[in-house]
Amino acid sequence: MKRYAIIGTGALGGYYGGLLARAGCDVHFLMRSDALHARQHGLQVDSKNGDFLLSNVHAYATPDEMPPCDFIIVALKSTQNASLASLISPIIHSESYAIVLQNGLHVEANAEAVVGKGRVLGGCCFLCSNKIGPGHIRHLDYGNILMGSYRGLDGRSSAVPDSVFDEVSKDFSKAGVPIEATDNLQKARWKKLMWNIPFNGLSVILNAATDELMKHPASRGLAEATMRDVLRSARACGEDISDEHVDTMMDHTDRMVPYDSSMRLDYLAGRPMEIDAIFTNPLRAAQDAGFAAPMIDVLHRQLRFLEAKRTQS
Repeated sequence: MKRYAIIGTGALGGYYGGLLARAGCDVHFLMRSDALHARQHGLQVDSKNGDFLLSNVHAYATPDEMPPCDFIIVALKSTQNASLASLISPIIHSESYAIVLQNGLHVEANAEAVVGKGRVLGGCCFLCSNKIGPGHIRHLDYGNILMGSYRGLDGRSSAVPDSVFDEVSKDFSKAGVPIEATDNLQKARWKKLMWNIPFNGLSVILNAATDELMKHPASRGLAEATMRDVLRSARACGEDISDEHVDTMMDHTDRMVPYDSSMRLDYLAGRPMEIDAIFTNPLRAAQDAGFAAPMIDVLHRQLRFLEAKRTQS
């Protein structure tokens, strides 16, 4: 049996790690401040698919306490990626693979620098979930993952062997997580950014949840215009994404349960926002490819202002 590490037991890591552990996988959670609570009280997951409590949790406050693991699931906010080497170096061995479940573009680069080229899978998670207390996760909607090999900043790294993906896919499927393979991770990342960029950005700037943004014609129009700007950015970078994907994403958001974006929750809680991964990297990629990406640029500048203003106050 392969051993999993969950680096970052928040809304995403707690949910997926909890499902894997419930399914019988050997899962070890880096929980830092929540570790003692989880060892004493377990990990509670409230889900639309059924609540459950993991009463026996392998929870750790530091990575130095953790055993070597085969699959390192990176579920931290990308704002912490600069410290990723110190978090995962103590728990990898020569055959370890990283599975980066973060939002944004090229968020896998830090993990690749630690585990090596051809040893990183990236996952686009379509998940509505929040951490609502120590060792307590609330899953609201969705949960599927689109996963593929990270091929490096230059796109030339070798792919993760199919046998490795098959093993991961089998475990996730056993845990009840719908998982699908993609042979073009960057295209999948851009398609996810078509939701993340407008709804994360506007939720902070307009101080509104997804349902509020969709109900008012002004904010709805802004969301769609931004989504189309991301689409044109992806195309400038060589990714062939259809116009129909905009309609699909808008329709999914209409049907989504009212949801506070992760960026808005971070902003309201005084935590750093994932501006670099979700805005700076795609904006730079589009501009390097010759497209100005004006809507992304405007949101990016406003978020930078809000971040700086909060830091100064």
